[in-house]
Amino acid sequence: MKMKQAPNRIRPAERPWLHAGRLKYIGLIFMASALHITSAHASMFKGEALDTAADVLAWVVLILAPIIGIGVFLLVHILPEKIAEKRKHPQAKVVQVLCILSLFFGGLLWPLAWLLAYTKPVLYKIAYGTDTVEPEHGTKGAPAEGAADTEELKRLRAQVAELETRLAGKPAAEGERV
Repeated sequence: MKMKQAPNRIRPAERPWLHAGRLKYIGLIFMASALHITSAHASMFKGEALDTAADVLAWVVLILAPIIGIGVFLLVHILPEKIAEKRKHPQAKVVQVLCILSLFFGGLLWPLAWLLAYTKPVLYKIAYGTDTVEPEHGTKGAPAEGAADTEELKRLRAQVAELETRLAGKPAAEGERV
């Protein structure tokens, strides 16, 4: 039984550049370039320029590197908080507190903040029917009233007014028991 060769496979006859004579030359060129001795320089600067460059580099490392490092550390530490806000997590404030406390406890609470930011709030969904919460930005603490809420509010006010008129017509002793 003959096996077919893959169509994209190159046969040795189609690779004239890869025969034994040329491989020797390629190997010799590689060895010569690897063993070629060149002079090495420690720096492109010399004298006073080298001292000035070293001073500037030292100041950059001593001043800028810690500032950038602390900034990146803080940005990474608040990532769970940003994720919880983006996902409209009902416990976003808890995640925020965990992130802040994690800074003081050496990052021990940070994985807990990540887990809480990515979990689905099952008990919140059971209690309120949704697993997300809409932010209250711009509402100034006033609940948003929908058409169904206003109709129910009107109905409840009418019932309260009816009960007040009923109680107003009865004696005080009976009105207090109801």
